[in-house]
Amino acid sequence: MYTGQTGRPFRVRYREHYNDFKYSNNRSTFAQHFINEGHSFGPMDEILNIIHYERKGKMLDTLENFYIYRETKNGNQINDRLTV
Repeated sequence: MYTGQTGRPFRVRYREHYNDFKYSNNRSTFAQHFINEGHSFGPMDEILNIIHYERKGKMLDTLENFYIYRETKNGNQINDRLTV
């Protein structure tokens, strides 16, 4: 599980992760995990799960921290910046 937020359209963000995966740019922790673990990079609707819509700001930051905490506690988190 990778938890993140974006102000850009999801297709744009997906494409950024995909390009980092395809060209091994090392800018995306998400893409780097796929490379390191030998995972294939599937279609957006198979690897992206939108868990909450919210305007950017403190509420979204809090929600992101909560989901990172929850998945870290369950041993499923790959974020490079843990907030536990």
